[in-house]
Formats: sequence, C-alpha cells, structure tokens
Amino acid sequence: MSRLLHSLPLLLLCALAARADVKVTARFPIGGDASSYDYLRVDPTARRLYIAHEKKFEVLDADTGKKVGEIGPVTRAHGVAIAADTGHGFASSGIDDLIIMFDLKTLEPIKRIKSTGSNPDAIEYDPASKRVYAGNHGGGGVTVIDPQSGDIVATIAIEGKLEALAFDGRGQGYVNLEDKSAVGVFDTRTLKPTAVWSAAPGEGGTGLACDAKNHRLFSACANNKVVVLDSDTGKLIATATSGEDPDGLAFDPKNGNIYTSNPDGTMTVIHQDSPDKYTTVQTVATAVGVKTITLDEKTGRVITCAPKFGPKPPPVKGGGRPRAPILPGTFEAIVVGGQ
Repeated sequence: MSRLLHSLPLLLLCALAARADVKVTARFPIGGDASSYDYLRVDPTARRLYIAHEKKFEVLDADTGKKVGEIGPVTRAHGVAIAADTGHGFASSGIDDLIIMFDLKTLEPIKRIKSTGSNPDAIEYDPASKRVYAGNHGGGGVTVIDPQSGDIVATIAIEGKLEALAFDGRGQGYVNLEDKSAVGVFDTRTLKPTAVWSAAPGEGGTGLACDAKNHRLFSACANNKVVVLDSDTGKLIATATSGEDPDGLAFDPKNGNIYTSNPDGTMTVIHQDSPDKYTTVQTVATAVGVKTITLDEKTGRVITCAPKFGPKPPPVKGGGRPRAPILPGTFEAIVVGGQ
C-alpha cells in the first residue's frame, strides 16, 4: 500500500502530461500561390516535411522550416508516401492521374506511374505489407504499387470518393468513403476488399488513423464528429466532438491524443482516456482554411498549413456566396506542440 501511495503522484503527473495543453509553436513561411494545397507528410528520420502545394510538393527541413527542395511540376499535388526501406517516395498528382516515384535523398523523379483510377489523392506506405496504396478519389479503387520497382501490382475494387487510408499492421487496410459516410476495408495480403462499415453517426469521413495496439479506428467526419470504430469488427465504440467540418486527423499513440484540423481555424485535441472513452480536451487556434494534418513521430508535434485570407466581399444580388480572397504570399506551415 505504501508503494502504491508513493506512486500515485507520478501516475497523476503522467496522466496530466498526456493531456497537457498544446499551442502553435512555429510558423514556416512558404509563400507562392495557395489556391490549392493538400496532404502533408513528415519523414521522421530524414527530418523532411513534404507539403502538397498547387503544382509541386514543397520539401522543408522539419525542424527549421527551411526549404530544401521540391518535387514537380505536377498538375495537382495531393499526397506523399515514404517507403524509407527502399529509398523511394511516391507523390500523387490528381488531374493527370499520375504517381511520381522519386529518390528520397535527391528528390529526383525516378518513374511516372499511371494510376489505375481517376484522381489519385491520399497515398500511404504500409510497412507490414511493404506496399504503397493510392486512393483514387475520382473513382477506380485503390492502386497498389511495389515500392522497390514502382510497378503496379493490383487494384483493390472499392468504389466511392476515397479519402484517407490507414492500416492495422496485421493485414487489414482501411479507406474513408466520403460520399458513403463509411469505411472500406481490404486485406493487404490478398489485395481484395472485405467489408464496408458504416461510420454513422458520422457523415462524410475524411481523415483516418488506426490505433493498432488497442484495435481502434478513428474517422474525422464532416458533421463535427470523430467516430471511433473497433478496427477488427467495425463496431461503433464512441464518438467525440471536433471543430467544424474536420478535413484531417492524426493520432499519437505515445500520448493518446487525436488531433483534427478544422477549416474554421481550429485544431481539436481529443484524448483517449481508455480504448472505449474519448474526451475533447482542447481547441487550439490555428488559421482559417487549414485542411489536412501530419504527425511528426519523433517530436510528437503535428503540422497543418493554410494561407491568410482577406475580408469577404459583400454579396451581389443574383450571385453566389462570396468567398474571402487569399492574400498572396501568405501560405505557411503551422506547427503545433506541447508547451
């Protein structure tokens, strides 16, 4: 009993640290046109940050924000997958339906791969199956690539507007089906679809992450929710409240925090109190227009991006809803971490 009493303060400190406040710790200026921007990716070993930005991928030093190179030109930059064990990266380009295989050291393109579907968008490397998976948002399922050769090895026939992908490391993959408010499930050994799970009460899923240890799947949904499913069965476990219309989601298994990036200018922090209980613990002010998000596995920081916007013009009779103009040269990466 004495040992237990002495250990209680330490346990309490650990619990508080896991739910500690986070804030914006850095902003990395990028500039240029910001009419289109999408996924980010941190290579935790090489310390590089990849940002899909209009017709190229910006590559920054993940610690300083200094630009170290770029990948492009492409017609519409979407996402980057890192297959570090092969020395290759893969970047998806939407309008021309291409996936660019590139050298991780030099950033030079090696091969241009025609996707088996339309508008390859989210792209991920699964170390367990040693395959790259690109979700075709415009239709055509998931294109599967050998990361060593760059050859297409299969197409997984999952229909819908495919968004983020995730993997459990035990032979199962997942993809958010935005237009169906559901999650498509596939076998990474047979490369065949196995199920479609409802994300209700979530609607319009975008960001996705898997807690492999606790068999939980987290889906960011357009109706201000994060839906938690059992990653083995698809059973609904819990829901938590996020900011408005979250577009990206990251999960840090080290502190049990789920982060969503919300275009309303916020980042929501949800804590995993237990595999079955989730609490929204903080709302961080970031920038209006933030979309996707990435976790830096080495530092525990999360990074999103957005430009700055000017005031909305007044409505015009008979016209559509006016949009705030993007201020030129204001595009930046926004780094969020513990205080």
